[in-house]
Amino acid sequence: MSSSIHAETFDGVLVISIDRPAARNAMTDEMARSIATQLDHFDAADDLRVAVLHGRHGVFCSGMDLKRFQATGTRPLDPRRGGGGLTWMPPTKPIIAAVEGFALGLGFEMTLACDLVVAASDAQFGLPEVRHGLVAAGGGASRLPSRIPRAAAMEILLTGRPCSASRLQELGLVNRVTEPDESLETAQELAREIASLPSEAVTFTKELVALSRDWPEADLFARQEPLVTGFLERRRRRQGN
Repeated sequence: MSSSIHAETFDGVLVISIDRPAARNAMTDEMARSIATQLDHFDAADDLRVAVLHGRHGVFCSGMDLKRFQATGTRPLDPRRGGGGLTWMPPTKPIIAAVEGFALGLGFEMTLACDLVVAASDAQFGLPEVRHGLVAAGGGASRLPSRIPRAAAMEILLTGRPCSASRLQELGLVNRVTEPDESLETAQELAREIASLPSEAVTFTKELVALSRDWPEADLFARQEPLVTGFLERRRRRQGN
């Protein structure tokens, strides 16, 4: 476990904290593996229903550690879950990003891998990779155009300029905007609300949203029906027991 990643649980919620203030919570490979380990535990634990990811010291994550990358070529990846231990394989259960300060580069891509986003009013999101001669390959270029209108996504990707929390709320990416230093508290309240609901229904809803994202409308219900039937049958069996 990286000393820069902390985890605590309460009321069915797992809170994962990024804590590397000297580097504005820039991500390393060790930190990415630690987050992935926590998410493996989260997915496997029956008593954990929702996860919250946030950064301490007023910064979510300023991206990958560019100095380390330039010196060693090492990217902050977990072999299975990807960038930041999250971007390739998000957890099967809901995860909420609580964003204070900067969520840049990989930090923004980790946010995009979350299901819900709570952000402080002064939070700034950005994908500055093009300014460094790089590409937002950790989910920025692929996920952002599906989460907000394409034209807005292209402007963020091609200019590398940061975007405010209020603007991303207008575009539909940010769920709630809070006062500074209140995003974690609000995210935890939202997490507790979701965690209080039937876990099988919550997890299946997330799965169904992910599976149906690219289904053609003509086939939507034909593909959905056997999945829903299977879910209802599993529910019936559990209630029968």
